[in-house]
Parts: sequence; C-alpha cells; structure tokens
Amino acid sequence: MLSARIQQKLWEDAQSAKHAHDDDIDLDDLLPKIGEFGIYQKCLLWLVCLPACLPCGFCAFNQLFMTDTPDHWCHVPELRNFSVEDRKVMAIPRKADDNTTFESCLRYSVNWTDIIESNKSIEINQSLPVEPCLDGYEYDRSEIISSVVIDFDLVCEYDVYPTLGLVALNVGGPIGVYSFGILNDRIGRKKSFFACLSTLLLGSLMTAYAHEYWFWVVARIIVGLTIPAVYQIPFIISLELAGPNYRSFVTVMTCIFYTLGLILLSGVTYVLRDWRSLALATSVPFFFYYLYWFVLPESPRWLLMKERLEEANNILKTIARVNGKELPEEYTSKLQKQVLEQKEKGVKETKNASAFALCKTPNMRLKTILITLNWCASEMVYVGLSYYGPAIGSSQYMSFFLSSAVEIPSYIVCWILMDKVGRRWPLCLSMVISGIFCMVTVLLPSDAETETLILYLISKCFISASFLIIYPYAGELYPTELRGVGIGTSAYIGGLGLIVIPFINYLGTSNLVLPLVLMGALSVVGGLTCLRLPETLHTSLPQTAEDGEEIGKDWTYKDCWSCGGPRVASEGDSYENLDQLELTQAPVLEDEVSELRPTRRSSMKKLVRQASTLETQRDHDGSLKMTYWF
Repeated sequence: MLSARIQQKLWEDAQSAKHAHDDDIDLDDLLPKIGEFGIYQKCLLWLVCLPACLPCGFCAFNQLFMTDTPDHWCHVPELRNFSVEDRKVMAIPRKADDNTTFESCLRYSVNWTDIIESNKSIEINQSLPVEPCLDGYEYDRSEIISSVVIDFDLVCEYDVYPTLGLVALNVGGPIGVYSFGILNDRIGRKKSFFACLSTLLLGSLMTAYAHEYWFWVVARIIVGLTIPAVYQIPFIISLELAGPNYRSFVTVMTCIFYTLGLILLSGVTYVLRDWRSLALATSVPFFFYYLYWFVLPESPRWLLMKERLEEANNILKTIARVNGKELPEEYTSKLQKQVLEQKEKGVKETKNASAFALCKTPNMRLKTILITLNWCASEMVYVGLSYYGPAIGSSQYMSFFLSSAVEIPSYIVCWILMDKVGRRWPLCLSMVISGIFCMVTVLLPSDAETETLILYLISKCFISASFLIIYPYAGELYPTELRGVGIGTSAYIGGLGLIVIPFINYLGTSNLVLPLVLMGALSVVGGLTCLRLPETLHTSLPQTAEDGEEIGKDWTYKDCWSCGGPRVASEGDSYENLDQLELTQAPVLEDEVSELRPTRRSSMKKLVRQASTLETQRDHDGSLKMTYWF
C-alpha cells in the first residue's frame, strides 16, 4: 500500500503542477496562435520600428562631419588686399620637414603695416622670427563650407576641443540609457520612446543654433542621453511582439537597417557641407515620428506586468484580427484570473541581484571579467573604427560609406556561423583578425592611402561581427537569475570605455596609423582571452548561480580547440521550463509501481530549442528591461 500511496501522491502533485502551469500567462505560447510574425508584426517592423533606427545613427555620427577641420593658416589683416596664395607665401613659413606645405599655426613676426606704408620690399626666408596666430585664422572653404571648427576657431592650441565634443556625446550615453531604461520600465515603452525622441530633437535643435562652443557641448550631451536609447525602445517593442522563432530575424534586420541609416548619412553629409544645415537635416525630419503615437502599440508584456489587463487584451485582439486569427478565449480567462489573484494576494516583490553576486565564486568571477573585457574591447574598437573612418582615404564621405557598408555582410555571415560553429571561435577569430589588419597598417608607408583604407575596411567588417556575437554569448554564459545584472554590468563598463576612444583617435592627428595599432592590440587581446570561455552552442542555459559556476569549471587547454558539437536531442537540453513528464490519468493502485509512460502535450512539440542566436533575455515577468541594454 505504501507504493500505491506514493503513486497517488505523484499523480496529485503532477495534476497540481499541470493546473498551475496551465494558469500561467506566457505570450510565447500565445503568439504562435495569433501570429508569431504575421501581417501586424511585419507592418510594425517595416513601417515603424526599422525607420526608428535612423535617428540614433544619424545623431551619433553626424558630429564627425560637423567638426571637419579644413586646411588653415594664420590670418594677417594687413595683407587682406593680396590674393590667398600671395598672403601664404609672404606671411606663412613652410614646414621644416615638407617644404611644399605651409605651417598651420605659425606666421612670420613682421610689421607688415610699416612695410606696406613705406613701400619697402622684404625677402622672405626661413630665418625670420615666427609667432602664433594672434589675429585668428583663415580656412580653405573649397570643400568644407562651414564646421564647428571654423566657426569657433578650434584649431592649434584648441584642436582638442572637437574631441571633447565626442567625449561629451559618449558621456551622455550610459547615463541616458540607464535613465530612459528606468523610465521605460515605469511608464511604458511607448511614452518612453516619445520622451526620448523629444530629448533628441531638443538637443539637435540646440546643436544647430549653438553660437558658443560650450553651449554646443551641452547640446551634444543632451543628444548623447538618447543614444542608443531612442533606437532600443522600439526595438524592444518589436522583440516583445514577435514570436520566439523570429527574434533573431528581427534583431539582424534591425542591425542591417541601422547600418543602412549610416550609409544614408554618408550621402546626406556629402550633399550638405554646412554643419548647421546638417544638424537640422538629420533631426527635423524626425518630427514626423510623432505620428507614430497613433500606430505604435504599448508592449502587452509591460501592460500585463502593470496589471493593465484590458489594454493588453485589446492589443492582443488587434494583433489576432490583423493576422487573420482569433484570440483564444482561454487566454482571456487566464489573464482575468491572474489579475484577480494578484489583487487578492498582492504582488510579491522580487529582490534584484547585485553585481557583487557575479564575483562570489571563482569560475563565475573569471567569466564575468572575461565577458566584460571582450564586451569592452569589441565595443570600443567598433565605435573607434566608426569614428576614425572619415580620417582614412582621399574622400571622407566615401570612406565613411564603405566603412558602414562592410557591416552588412558581416552580420549575415555571423548569423549563419553562430548556429554552425558556435559562439567562441567566431568571436575570437573576428576580433583577432580585425586587430591584426589594424596593426598591419603600421607597416605601410605614410602615403599608402588606398592600402590603409582596404586594411581598415577588412578590420571594420570583422569587428562588426564580434559586436553582434558578444551580446547573445554573454546572455548564454550568465545564469538566469544574474543575467540581467550581468549583461547590464558588462555593457555599462563597455559604454564607459567609449569615453576614452575619442582621445585615442585624437592621436591620429600626428600619426594616422597609431590609433589603428592601439585599437588592433586591444581587439587581439580581447579575442584571445575569449578562448578561456566555455562554448554555449547546443547547451542548456544556466538557471541559478550554482549552474553558472559549474559551466566551464573543468576547463582545460584542450577545450580551446573545440567548437560547437552536433545537436543532441535530449530532454534536458531545452532551455524553456517545459514539463519533463506529465501524467494524464491516475495510476492504478497496486503494490508494485508500474512503468509510467508520459505523453506530451501538443505545445511540447519542440522538446529541444537552442536559444536563438540573438535571443533577448527577459526579466522574471517576461518583459525586456532596457536598463540591461547599453
């Protein structure tokens, strides 16, 4: 009788677990029934969310062309009636190492007023005393009509000021993403997007009408607050409305469209050579995005989290109707039942894990350090090469166009390789190869512009691939209960690293290839260290901190050479919390326990599903927290 009672107890527990599971609300189960990626999601993606990628790219990189530094030389007021060439020959000394070019920040210390009034002739030679540009500068406006550098005279002893403008932009980034992330989780995705858009437009208009350098810097900080938050909010809405099987596609398409925006920016900057016009052209058109208020939906996941059942239900009904489906009645009943239970029992507050939890155990601590190092290196090199693109080659517009275009094939190839080879080796090779091609530029002669550009483009292509791999790889290495804080910590440190990048690029004013060598070395170091991380292809995601500590704990040097193995169809491989066994009827009460033959529900057709290569990690309530995206 004891075994019979055990069987009865097992059956009752299974039935209780089944009913509890059936009462859970999981939109990933509902979306396949109303359309994982139907007409509604396609229209939302192509007409709303993908165009919403443009403001981020435009306002993040238009500053590179606002701060163009043309050829310049000292202004000599007394010689204003002479031609440009005569003024330069008479008043500007030639460079000692290059007798064909003129100094940019020095002029001959000669009293030109006395010479002109007395009609005396003077023989120009290099032995004349020189002095700095006391009366301002003249600029070659044949290609660059106006720029921040020209209007505010940011040359010579002030030539670091444009770099400080980029630093200001990058300082605002981490602060803004964190702030808008909190806003995003409190007032919703829709209102947060328009608050972010309004901030971006305000900063852009302030930029266009700035008449003092420091006012311009403040405007760039305001713009930086919205980058990349203005891109991430509609992206998160797309991910939350798309089914699990289409989130990789949505993410890759978002990356591609973001890059297409950069390509479009290269054309806009080529046409508009006035920096104020450029600031307006890359911001004013986005006022039309306020029309999105009428078509951009709130995230149903966020609405459910806030217990706004009726609004969530209406959105889900709209999705089902547009997709030609019907919203199952049982889900509406579940929503209503859960809200009633929450009101009766109250919502239990969950305790958020801290970043210190990542460093409690040795293996988890090491993996956190390596993930953060790789994230920081990948992000710094990617952004650094993007900033440095216009400085390489004979045409800054063509160089920027090419540096953006090479990203697209890297995204597609990387997307395929990650499911074939794994995560670790593609990340390692992309970073190492990128770094090698960067450092090889030091071997080229100083006048090898085309060769330097080619090596730079190859490097940019590979580092773009690594930047696409690092996020899902980190998400698969961090355990579920620490995933949010882990990704947030690594990404935040990576964002802080961007503050240093403008200063590295500033070194290129004296030596063109020096920033490439430094970024290449950083990329190689980051790529090699990732070999110490365990492979995650076809492995179940760790759930607890203890699980995270065990993964890669027995690592050996032989593991460096292993790639993702073949998919093993076992019940334990599924990263979804699927019931492993389900009893459909009470067992016969016998003394001997008969073998139980579990049957699987129709919803369990996919017993094994590897985490999508770009699966966005969700919070405990199923919603995405933008504060984890930097």
